Amino acid sequence: MTRFRYYVASSLDGFIADRKNGIDWLIAFGFAEFTADYERFIAEIGAIVMGASTYEFILGEGPDAYTYDVPAWVFTHRDLPAVQGRDVRFHAGDAACVVDDVMAAAGDRDIWLVGGGDVVAQFARLGRLDELIVTVMPVVLGGGAPLLPVDHDLGLRLTERTDFPSGAVGLRYDVVH
Repeated sequence: MTRFRYYVASSLDGFIADRKNGIDWLIAFGFAEFTADYERFIAEIGAIVMGASTYEFILGEGPDAYTYDVPAWVFTHRDLPAVQGRDVRFHAGDAACVVDDVMAAAGDRDIWLVGGGDVVAQFARLGRLDELIVTVMPVVLGGGAPLLPVDHDLGLRLTERTDFPSGAVGLRYDVVH
């Protein structure tokens, strides 16, 4: 059964980007210790949904930074460039309008709700958030883009915990529907 999964890094105080919408605080930790966890996760993904800021960040990392081989939906109200040779679809409407298309594209694999707590919150409101996988980084930002700005209670059940050498903690939760 296809699951909608939010895989993300967050500060200890619950922000995925700082007050300037930056993630330099996250990049400072490097990625080597998180590689195996990420590769295990991405192998299960058949489609991706992300916000425009996440997409623009990836594009800003260089011409070879966009490495996803699965269909991706980018939620945006701006004109953004497509990535040559990749299946990137731009969507300016509500999440409910693309749920069926995203699920069909994913097939029997899962859907990664990438960055943009607001985009993920749309799927949560639809009851289409099944798992939250958050790596809590040992840093306090004091403000910024919230992890998940939902407007209703969201019950979670911890299913896994991973301690990383940097002091980060990976927490995997099932969403209780």
